[in-house]
Amino acid sequence: MQPTSDFDAGRLTRSLLRRSRQGALATLVAGTGDPYCSLVNLASHPDGSPILLISRLALHTRNILGDARVSLMLDERAEGDPLEGARIMLAGRAEEAGPDQLEILRRRYLSAHPSAEAFVKFKDFSFFRIRPSGAHLVAGFGRIVDLKPEQFLTDISDAGALLEAEQGAVEHMNADHRDAINLYATKLLGAEAADWSCIGCDPDGLDLQAGTATLRLDFPERVIGPGELRKMLVRLAGEARAKG
Repeated sequence: MQPTSDFDAGRLTRSLLRRSRQGALATLVAGTGDPYCSLVNLASHPDGSPILLISRLALHTRNILGDARVSLMLDERAEGDPLEGARIMLAGRAEEAGPDQLEILRRRYLSAHPSAEAFVKFKDFSFFRIRPSGAHLVAGFGRIVDLKPEQFLTDISDAGALLEAEQGAVEHMNADHRDAINLYATKLLGAEAADWSCIGCDPDGLDLQAGTATLRLDFPERVIGPGELRKMLVRLAGEARAKG
C-alpha cells in the first residue's frame, strides 16, 4: 500500500527507532528454528539502528549466536486501542559489538538506560547492534509501507566530527542549558513540563528524555559538525522562546 501525500514514512520510522526504549525481539531457536519472542530494552546508535545489552544466559542471546537473523517490533504505546498507534517491524541481523564499536554502544545505551550500569560489568552481558535489512511500518489506514534501510537510517558517513563531539555537547547542554532543553520539549514538541535532558544527537536531530518519556526533535537541516550543532541549538532555542 502506498503512503498518502502528506505522510513521511521514513521520518516516522526514524522517530520510533529513536524514541523506543523497549521492544519485542523475535529470534530463531537454535536447533529447531522455532520462533521465539522476548521483551528487551534498547537504545539507538547514531545512525538509528537499535542497540541491545543482553546476557548470554538468556535464550534470545543463545538464539542470536546460533542464527543472527532477528526481527524487532516497536510501537508508540498509544493510549486506548494500541492498534491505533504507529508501529514498525524491523528485520535484520544482530551483531555482537567489536572493540571498535564498544565505546559508542556503551555510551549510547547507558544514556538511555542509566540503571543498566551495573549489568555492563557482568561478564555474561554483551552489547549487540541490529543491522536492519528493512522495516514494515503500520501507521493507520493508507499508511502501511515497506522501507529500505537507506529510507529510515541516518547517514553518518560525513559526520565524524559531530559524533566525536557528541558526548561533550550532551554533557554541556545538560549542565548549562537545561532551560533550553525544556523549551525544546514544551514549546517545539508540545510536551508537558518535566525534567527533560538531552541523551544524544546526530545529523538529523536531538534525543530528549524525562524518566520513561522520550522525545525526538528533528533538525530543519542536517548538521555534521560541532559548530553547526551549536548554531542549530541556538536557533531552535530562539524559535522556542519566540513561541512565548
